[in-house]
Amino acid sequence: MLQIPFIRDNRDATLAGLQKKRFANAETAVDQVLALDQQRRDTQKELDDVLARSNAMAREIGALMKAGQKAEAETAKAETAQLKTRSKDLEETLKTVEQQLQAVLVTLPNLPHSSVPEGRSAEDNEVVLQNGAVPTLAEGALPHWELIKKYDIIDFDLGNKITGAGFPVYKGKGARIQRAMINFFLDQALQAGYLEIQPPIVINEDSGFGTGQLPDKEGQMYYITEEKLYLIPTAEVPITNLYRDVILADDQLPVKNAGYTPCFRREAGSWGAHVRGLNRLHQFDKVEIVQIRKPEESYEALEEMSRYVQSLLQKLELPYRVLRLCGGDMGFTSALTYDMEVFSAAQQRWLEVSSVSNFESYQANRLKLRYRVEGKTQLLHTLNGSALALPRILAAILENNQTPEGIRIPEVLVPYCGFDRIS
Repeated sequence: MLQIPFIRDNRDATLAGLQKKRFANAETAVDQVLALDQQRRDTQKELDDVLARSNAMAREIGALMKAGQKAEAETAKAETAQLKTRSKDLEETLKTVEQQLQAVLVTLPNLPHSSVPEGRSAEDNEVVLQNGAVPTLAEGALPHWELIKKYDIIDFDLGNKITGAGFPVYKGKGARIQRAMINFFLDQALQAGYLEIQPPIVINEDSGFGTGQLPDKEGQMYYITEEKLYLIPTAEVPITNLYRDVILADDQLPVKNAGYTPCFRREAGSWGAHVRGLNRLHQFDKVEIVQIRKPEESYEALEEMSRYVQSLLQKLELPYRVLRLCGGDMGFTSALTYDMEVFSAAQQRWLEVSSVSNFESYQANRLKLRYRVEGKTQLLHTLNGSALALPRILAAILENNQTPEGIRIPEVLVPYCGFDRIS
Protein backbone atom coordinates (compact mmCIF):
# COMPACT_ATOMS: atom_id res chain seq x y z
CA MET A 1 0.00 0.00 0.00
CA LEU A 2 1.31 3.43 -0.89
CA GLN A 3 2.26 5.70 1.99
CA ILE A 4 0.14 8.84 2.37
CA PRO A 5 3.05 11.17 3.26
CA PHE A 6 4.78 10.17 0.01
CA ILE A 7 1.64 10.89 -2.03
CA ARG A 8 1.17 14.19 -0.23
CA ASP A 9 4.74 15.32 -0.89
CA ASN A 10 5.06 13.77 -4.38
CA ARG A 11 1.73 14.15 -6.13
CA ASP A 12 3.19 14.51 -9.63
CA ALA A 13 5.57 11.56 -9.22
CA THR A 14 2.69 9.44 -7.89
CA LEU A 15 0.54 10.33 -10.89
CA ALA A 16 3.37 9.57 -13.30
CA GLY A 17 3.93 6.17 -11.70
CA LEU A 18 0.26 5.25 -11.74
CA GLN A 19 -0.03 6.33 -15.35
CA LYS A 20 3.01 4.21 -16.30
CA LYS A 21 1.14 1.27 -14.75
CA ARG A 22 -1.91 2.19 -16.85
CA PHE A 23 -4.03 2.79 -13.77
CA ALA A 24 -7.33 4.31 -14.83
CA ASN A 25 -8.50 7.61 -13.31
CA ALA A 26 -5.19 8.15 -11.52
CA GLU A 27 -5.65 11.88 -10.99
CA THR A 28 -9.16 11.48 -9.58
CA ALA A 29 -8.05 8.76 -7.16
CA VAL A 30 -4.94 10.62 -5.99
CA ASP A 31 -6.83 13.87 -5.43
CA GLN A 32 -9.49 11.96 -3.54
CA VAL A 33 -6.80 10.48 -1.28
CA LEU A 34 -5.30 13.92 -0.68
CA ALA A 35 -8.70 15.51 0.05
CA LEU A 36 -9.65 12.74 2.49
CA ASP A 37 -6.22 12.93 4.10
CA GLN A 38 -6.64 16.68 4.62
CA GLN A 39 -10.11 16.12 6.07
CA ARG A 40 -8.72 13.42 8.34
CA ARG A 41 -5.92 15.66 9.61
CA ASP A 42 -8.27 18.64 10.11
CA THR A 43 -10.73 16.44 12.00
CA GLN A 44 -7.96 14.93 14.12
CA LYS A 45 -6.64 18.38 14.99
CA GLU A 46 -10.09 19.62 16.00
CA LEU A 47 -10.64 16.46 18.04
CA ASP A 48 -7.30 16.90 19.79
CA ASP A 49 -8.18 20.54 20.57
CA VAL A 50 -11.61 19.57 21.93
CA LEU A 51 -10.14 16.81 24.12
CA ALA A 52 -7.44 19.15 25.38
CA ARG A 53 -10.08 21.80 26.20
CA SER A 54 -12.25 19.15 27.88
CA ASN A 55 -9.35 18.02 30.08
CA ALA A 56 -8.54 21.59 30.98
CA MET A 57 -12.18 22.23 31.88
CA ALA A 58 -12.23 19.16 34.12
CA ARG A 59 -9.29 20.54 36.08
CA GLU A 60 -10.93 23.97 36.19
CA ILE A 61 -14.17 22.51 37.56
CA GLY A 62 -12.24 20.87 40.37
CA ALA A 63 -10.55 24.13 41.22
CA LEU A 64 -13.84 26.07 41.13
CA MET A 65 -15.58 23.55 43.38
CA LYS A 66 -12.70 23.66 45.81
CA ALA A 67 -12.91 27.48 45.83
CA GLY A 68 -16.67 27.34 46.48
CA GLN A 69 -17.56 28.91 43.15
CA LYS A 70 -20.49 26.61 42.48
CA ALA A 71 -22.23 28.72 39.77
CA GLU A 72 -19.06 29.02 37.76
CA ALA A 73 -18.46 25.29 38.17
CA GLU A 74 -21.94 24.50 36.85
CA THR A 75 -21.34 26.71 33.80
CA ALA A 76 -18.05 24.89 33.21
CA LYS A 77 -19.82 21.52 33.52
CA ALA A 78 -22.35 22.54 30.86
CA GLU A 79 -19.51 23.50 28.53
CA THR A 80 -17.76 20.19 29.28
CA ALA A 81 -20.93 18.30 28.33
CA GLN A 82 -21.01 20.14 25.01
CA LEU A 83 -17.35 19.32 24.44
CA LYS A 84 -18.01 15.62 25.12
CA THR A 85 -20.83 15.62 22.57
CA ARG A 86 -18.61 17.35 20.05
CA SER A 87 -15.75 14.92 20.66
CA LYS A 88 -18.05 11.94 20.03
CA ASP A 89 -19.25 13.49 16.78
CA LEU A 90 -15.67 14.14 15.70
CA GLU A 91 -14.62 10.59 16.57
CA GLU A 92 -17.41 9.22 14.39
CA THR A 93 -16.46 11.57 11.56
CA LEU A 94 -12.80 10.60 11.89
CA LYS A 95 -13.66 6.90 11.77
CA THR A 96 -15.78 7.39 8.63
CA VAL A 97 -13.13 9.48 6.88
CA GLU A 98 -10.38 6.98 7.72
CA GLN A 99 -12.49 4.14 6.30
CA GLN A 100 -13.14 6.14 3.13
CA LEU A 101 -9.45 6.98 2.83
CA GLN A 102 -8.43 3.34 3.28
CA ALA A 103 -10.99 2.21 0.71
CA VAL A 104 -9.49 4.48 -1.94
CA LEU A 105 -5.87 3.89 -0.92
CA VAL A 106 -6.05 0.09 -1.32
CA THR A 107 -7.16 0.50 -4.94
CA LEU A 108 -3.87 2.19 -5.87
CA PRO A 109 -1.19 -0.18 -7.22
CA ASN A 110 2.45 0.08 -6.29
CA LEU A 111 4.50 2.64 -8.18
CA PRO A 112 7.00 1.26 -10.72
CA HIS A 113 10.75 1.63 -10.33
CA SER A 114 12.40 4.19 -12.60
CA SER A 115 13.94 1.41 -14.73
CA VAL A 116 10.53 -0.03 -15.66
CA PRO A 117 9.92 0.56 -19.38
CA GLU A 118 6.83 2.24 -20.73
CA GLY A 119 4.30 -0.06 -22.36
CA ARG A 120 0.79 -1.43 -22.34
CA SER A 121 1.18 -5.20 -22.64
CA ALA A 122 3.56 -8.17 -22.83
CA GLU A 123 4.60 -7.09 -26.32
CA ASP A 124 6.30 -4.06 -24.77
CA ASN A 125 8.41 -5.97 -22.24
CA GLU A 126 12.17 -5.53 -22.50
CA VAL A 127 14.41 -8.53 -23.19
CA VAL A 128 17.32 -8.17 -20.76
CA LEU A 129 19.28 -11.23 -21.83
CA GLN A 130 18.96 -14.61 -23.54
CA ASN A 131 20.95 -17.72 -22.67
CA GLY A 132 21.36 -21.10 -24.33
CA ALA A 133 20.85 -22.38 -27.84
CA VAL A 134 17.28 -22.93 -28.97
CA PRO A 135 17.05 -26.64 -29.87
CA THR A 136 16.08 -27.85 -33.32
CA LEU A 137 13.87 -30.91 -33.15
CA ALA A 138 13.62 -33.70 -35.68
CA GLU A 139 10.69 -33.79 -38.05
CA GLY A 140 7.62 -35.24 -36.39
CA ALA A 141 8.48 -33.92 -32.92
CA LEU A 142 5.47 -33.77 -30.62
CA PRO A 143 4.18 -31.11 -28.24
CA HIS A 144 4.14 -32.15 -24.61
CA TRP A 145 0.39 -32.85 -24.52
CA GLU A 146 0.99 -35.60 -27.09
CA LEU A 147 4.14 -36.85 -25.39
CA ILE A 148 2.38 -37.36 -22.05
CA LYS A 149 -0.19 -39.55 -23.79
CA LYS A 150 2.49 -41.47 -25.70
CA TYR A 151 4.41 -42.31 -22.52
CA ASP A 152 1.35 -42.43 -20.22
CA ILE A 153 2.83 -40.14 -17.54
CA ILE A 154 0.08 -37.52 -17.07
CA ASP A 155 -3.65 -38.02 -17.45
CA PHE A 156 -5.91 -35.01 -17.94
CA ASP A 157 -9.01 -37.13 -18.47
CA LEU A 158 -8.67 -38.72 -15.03
CA GLY A 159 -8.15 -35.29 -13.45
CA ASN A 160 -11.25 -34.04 -15.22
CA LYS A 161 -13.19 -37.03 -13.92
CA ILE A 162 -12.05 -36.49 -10.34
CA THR A 163 -12.21 -32.69 -10.21
CA GLY A 164 -12.48 -30.86 -13.52
CA ALA A 165 -10.40 -29.34 -16.29
CA GLY A 166 -6.98 -28.06 -15.29
CA PHE A 167 -6.34 -30.64 -12.54
CA PRO A 168 -4.06 -33.31 -14.07
CA VAL A 169 -3.13 -36.66 -12.55
CA TYR A 170 0.60 -37.43 -12.64
CA LYS A 171 1.51 -41.11 -12.59
CA GLY A 172 4.53 -43.38 -12.83
CA LYS A 173 7.57 -41.52 -14.12
CA GLY A 174 5.43 -38.39 -14.46
CA ALA A 175 4.83 -38.36 -10.69
CA ARG A 176 8.45 -39.22 -9.94
CA ILE A 177 9.85 -36.37 -12.03
CA GLN A 178 7.50 -33.97 -10.24
CA ARG A 179 8.86 -35.12 -6.90
CA ALA A 180 12.40 -34.97 -8.28
CA MET A 181 12.03 -31.34 -9.36
CA ILE A 182 10.52 -30.30 -6.02
CA ASN A 183 13.37 -31.89 -4.07
CA PHE A 184 16.01 -30.51 -6.44
CA PHE A 185 14.62 -26.97 -6.21
CA LEU A 186 14.38 -27.15 -2.41
CA ASP A 187 17.91 -28.54 -2.06
CA GLN A 188 19.24 -25.76 -4.30
CA ALA A 189 17.44 -23.14 -2.20
CA LEU A 190 18.92 -24.54 1.01
CA GLN A 191 22.40 -24.41 -0.51
CA ALA A 192 21.75 -20.76 -1.44
CA GLY A 193 21.02 -19.89 2.19
CA TYR A 194 17.22 -20.05 2.27
CA LEU A 195 15.39 -21.46 5.29
CA GLU A 196 12.81 -24.06 4.25
CA ILE A 197 9.24 -23.34 5.33
CA GLN A 198 6.20 -25.58 4.99
CA PRO A 199 3.25 -23.17 5.33
CA PRO A 200 -0.52 -23.73 5.29
CA ILE A 201 -2.09 -23.77 1.83
CA VAL A 202 -5.21 -21.89 2.93
CA ILE A 203 -5.18 -18.27 4.11
CA ASN A 204 -7.53 -15.86 5.81
CA GLU A 205 -8.59 -12.46 4.51
CA ASP A 206 -5.96 -10.60 6.54
CA SER A 207 -3.21 -12.61 4.85
CA GLY A 208 -4.71 -11.99 1.42
CA PHE A 209 -4.79 -8.27 2.16
CA GLY A 210 -1.26 -8.24 3.56
CA THR A 211 0.41 -9.36 0.33
CA GLY A 212 -2.01 -7.56 -1.99
CA GLN A 213 -4.17 -10.40 -3.34
CA LEU A 214 -7.17 -8.76 -1.69
CA PRO A 215 -9.06 -6.75 -2.67
CA ASP A 216 -7.49 -7.05 -6.15
CA LYS A 217 -7.65 -10.75 -7.07
CA GLU A 218 -10.69 -12.31 -5.40
CA GLY A 219 -11.92 -13.61 -8.75
CA GLN A 220 -8.70 -15.55 -9.34
CA MET A 221 -8.70 -17.42 -6.01
CA TYR A 222 -10.72 -20.39 -4.80
CA TYR A 223 -12.85 -19.43 -1.81
CA ILE A 224 -14.04 -21.60 1.09
CA THR A 225 -17.29 -19.90 1.98
CA GLU A 226 -18.12 -21.16 5.47
CA GLU A 227 -14.66 -20.53 6.94
CA LYS A 228 -13.97 -17.43 4.80
CA LEU A 229 -10.63 -18.86 3.72
CA TYR A 230 -8.84 -18.88 0.36
CA LEU A 231 -6.69 -21.55 -1.29
CA ILE A 232 -3.28 -19.98 -1.88
CA PRO A 233 -2.29 -18.80 -5.37
CA THR A 234 1.40 -19.05 -4.39
CA ALA A 235 3.54 -19.79 -1.31
CA GLU A 236 4.52 -16.11 -1.33
CA VAL A 237 1.29 -15.33 0.51
CA PRO A 238 1.57 -17.52 3.63
CA ILE A 239 5.37 -17.22 3.86
CA THR A 240 5.41 -13.42 3.67
CA ASN A 241 2.51 -13.25 6.14
CA LEU A 242 4.64 -15.04 8.73
CA TYR A 243 6.02 -11.55 9.31
CA ARG A 244 2.74 -9.62 9.47
CA ASP A 245 2.67 -7.24 12.48
CA VAL A 246 6.31 -8.03 13.24
CA ILE A 247 9.20 -5.71 14.10
CA LEU A 248 12.42 -7.49 13.18
CA ALA A 249 15.68 -6.94 14.99
CA ASP A 250 18.73 -6.00 12.98
CA ASP A 251 20.36 -9.39 13.60
CA GLN A 252 17.28 -11.14 12.12
CA LEU A 253 17.90 -9.57 8.70
CA PRO A 254 18.03 -10.43 5.92
CA VAL A 255 15.19 -12.97 5.93
CA LYS A 256 15.51 -15.66 3.25
CA ASN A 257 12.73 -18.28 3.17
CA ALA A 258 11.84 -20.95 0.63
CA GLY A 259 8.86 -23.25 0.51
CA TYR A 260 7.14 -25.81 -1.65
CA THR A 261 3.34 -25.78 -1.95
CA PRO A 262 0.64 -26.67 -4.39
CA CYS A 263 -0.85 -23.50 -5.86
CA PHE A 264 -4.45 -22.89 -6.89
CA ARG A 265 -5.67 -20.38 -9.46
CA ARG A 266 -9.07 -20.15 -11.07
CA GLU A 267 -7.57 -18.55 -14.21
CA ALA A 268 -11.02 -17.24 -15.07
CA GLY A 269 -11.37 -16.22 -18.70
CA SER A 270 -8.39 -18.26 -19.96
CA TRP A 271 -8.83 -20.24 -23.15
CA GLY A 272 -7.12 -21.07 -26.44
CA ALA A 273 -4.03 -22.94 -27.59
CA HIS A 274 -1.75 -21.07 -25.16
CA VAL A 275 -3.41 -22.82 -22.21
CA ARG A 276 -3.30 -26.33 -23.65
CA GLY A 277 -1.73 -29.18 -21.67
CA LEU A 278 0.59 -28.00 -18.91
CA ASN A 279 0.71 -24.42 -20.15
CA ARG A 280 -1.93 -23.27 -17.68
CA LEU A 281 -3.46 -25.24 -14.81
CA HIS A 282 -5.82 -24.62 -11.92
CA GLN A 283 -3.56 -26.60 -9.56
CA PHE A 284 0.20 -26.83 -9.88
CA ASP A 285 3.33 -27.26 -7.76
CA LYS A 286 5.89 -24.54 -7.14
CA VAL A 287 8.88 -23.74 -4.98
CA GLU A 288 8.90 -20.09 -3.93
CA ILE A 289 11.71 -17.95 -2.54
CA VAL A 290 10.98 -14.92 -0.35
CA GLN A 291 13.34 -12.28 0.98
CA ILE A 292 12.85 -9.42 3.44
CA ARG A 293 15.53 -6.77 3.19
CA LYS A 294 16.45 -3.30 4.34
CA PRO A 295 15.40 -0.72 1.72
CA GLU A 296 18.94 0.09 0.64
CA GLU A 297 19.62 -3.62 -0.05
CA SER A 298 16.50 -4.66 -1.89
CA TYR A 299 17.53 -4.02 -5.49
CA GLU A 300 20.83 -5.81 -5.00
CA ALA A 301 18.78 -8.69 -3.57
CA LEU A 302 16.49 -8.63 -6.62
CA GLU A 303 19.46 -9.08 -8.95
CA GLU A 304 20.78 -11.86 -6.71
CA MET A 305 17.43 -13.65 -6.88
CA SER A 306 17.30 -13.25 -10.66
CA ARG A 307 20.76 -14.81 -11.01
CA TYR A 308 19.75 -17.64 -8.69
CA VAL A 309 16.67 -18.54 -10.75
CA GLN A 310 18.76 -18.37 -13.91
CA SER A 311 21.23 -20.81 -12.35
CA LEU A 312 18.41 -23.34 -11.94
CA LEU A 313 17.47 -23.02 -15.60
CA GLN A 314 21.09 -23.44 -16.62
CA LYS A 315 21.39 -26.62 -14.53
CA LEU A 316 18.23 -27.94 -16.19
CA GLU A 317 19.86 -27.26 -19.58
CA LEU A 318 16.95 -25.13 -20.74
CA PRO A 319 17.35 -22.14 -23.07
CA TYR A 320 15.86 -19.09 -21.39
CA ARG A 321 15.50 -15.36 -21.56
CA VAL A 322 14.96 -12.67 -18.94
CA LEU A 323 12.38 -9.91 -19.44
CA ARG A 324 11.95 -6.66 -17.56
CA LEU A 325 8.20 -6.14 -17.48
CA CYS A 326 6.77 -2.87 -18.75
CA GLY A 327 4.44 -0.75 -16.65
CA GLY A 328 1.26 -2.07 -18.26
CA ASP A 329 2.18 -5.74 -17.78
CA MET A 330 3.33 -5.58 -14.16
CA GLY A 331 1.55 -7.00 -11.17
CA PHE A 332 -0.52 -4.80 -8.87
CA THR A 333 1.95 -4.90 -5.96
CA SER A 334 5.29 -4.95 -7.81
CA ALA A 335 7.77 -2.10 -8.24
CA LEU A 336 10.01 -4.09 -10.61
CA THR A 337 9.57 -7.58 -12.04
CA TYR A 338 11.81 -9.86 -14.06
CA ASP A 339 10.12 -12.72 -15.89
CA MET A 340 12.12 -15.80 -16.84
CA GLU A 341 10.90 -17.67 -19.89
CA VAL A 342 12.08 -21.03 -21.28
CA PHE A 343 11.85 -21.95 -24.93
CA SER A 344 9.45 -24.79 -25.70
CA ALA A 345 10.83 -26.33 -28.89
CA ALA A 346 7.79 -28.25 -30.11
CA GLN A 347 5.45 -25.32 -29.50
CA GLN A 348 8.01 -22.86 -30.87
CA ARG A 349 7.23 -20.33 -28.15
CA TRP A 350 8.57 -18.90 -24.93
CA LEU A 351 6.88 -20.01 -21.71
CA GLU A 352 7.01 -17.98 -18.50
CA VAL A 353 8.32 -20.13 -15.64
CA SER A 354 9.26 -17.55 -13.02
CA SER A 355 8.58 -13.99 -11.93
CA VAL A 356 11.02 -12.33 -9.53
CA SER A 357 9.72 -9.09 -8.02
CA ASN A 358 10.66 -6.32 -5.63
CA PHE A 359 7.62 -4.88 -3.87
CA GLU A 360 9.66 -2.25 -2.02
CA SER A 361 7.60 -1.17 1.04
CA TYR A 362 4.18 -1.75 -0.59
CA GLN A 363 3.48 -5.13 1.02
CA ALA A 364 5.34 -4.21 4.21
CA ASN A 365 3.03 -1.21 4.72
CA ARG A 366 0.00 -3.49 4.50
CA LEU A 367 1.68 -6.09 6.71
CA LYS A 368 3.04 -3.55 9.22
CA LEU A 369 6.40 -5.27 8.75
CA ARG A 370 9.17 -3.10 10.18
CA TYR A 371 12.61 -2.97 11.76
CA ARG A 372 14.21 -0.55 14.20
CA VAL A 373 16.60 2.16 13.04
CA GLU A 374 18.12 4.33 15.76
CA GLY A 375 15.17 3.71 18.04
CA LYS A 376 12.56 4.33 15.36
CA THR A 377 10.68 1.81 13.25
CA GLN A 378 10.97 1.77 9.47
CA LEU A 379 9.21 -0.30 6.82
CA LEU A 380 11.19 -3.12 5.25
CA HIS A 381 11.18 -4.24 1.61
CA THR A 382 9.76 -7.60 0.50
CA LEU A 383 10.75 -9.65 -2.55
CA ASN A 384 9.72 -12.99 -3.95
CA GLY A 385 10.30 -15.27 -6.92
CA SER A 386 9.28 -18.60 -8.41
CA ALA A 387 12.15 -21.04 -8.10
CA LEU A 388 10.53 -22.73 -9.91
CA ALA A 389 6.96 -23.40 -11.08
CA LEU A 390 6.87 -27.01 -12.30
CA PRO A 391 4.31 -27.38 -15.14
CA ARG A 392 5.97 -25.34 -17.88
CA ILE A 393 9.43 -26.50 -16.82
CA LEU A 394 8.22 -30.06 -17.33
CA ALA A 395 6.62 -29.13 -20.65
CA ALA A 396 9.94 -27.71 -21.90
CA ILE A 397 11.94 -30.69 -20.61
CA LEU A 398 9.61 -33.13 -22.36
CA GLU A 399 9.57 -31.25 -25.65
CA ASN A 400 13.19 -30.15 -25.85
CA ASN A 401 14.67 -33.51 -24.85
CA GLN A 402 12.58 -35.87 -26.97
CA THR A 403 14.56 -38.37 -29.04
CA PRO A 404 13.68 -41.54 -31.02
CA GLU A 405 14.73 -43.51 -27.91
CA GLY A 406 12.56 -41.54 -25.50
CA ILE A 407 12.81 -38.38 -23.44
CA ARG A 408 16.19 -37.62 -21.91
CA ILE A 409 16.15 -36.42 -18.29
CA PRO A 410 18.46 -33.48 -17.44
CA GLU A 411 21.56 -34.78 -15.69
CA VAL A 412 20.94 -32.85 -12.43
CA LEU A 413 17.56 -34.54 -12.00
CA VAL A 414 18.71 -38.13 -12.63
CA PRO A 415 19.82 -38.75 -9.00
CA TYR A 416 16.43 -37.47 -7.82
CA CYS A 417 14.40 -39.40 -10.42
CA GLY A 418 16.23 -42.70 -10.33
CA PHE A 419 16.04 -42.90 -14.13
CA ASP A 420 17.66 -41.04 -17.01
CA ARG A 421 15.05 -41.51 -19.69
CA ILE A 422 11.29 -41.75 -20.14
CA SER A 423 10.60 -44.44 -22.72
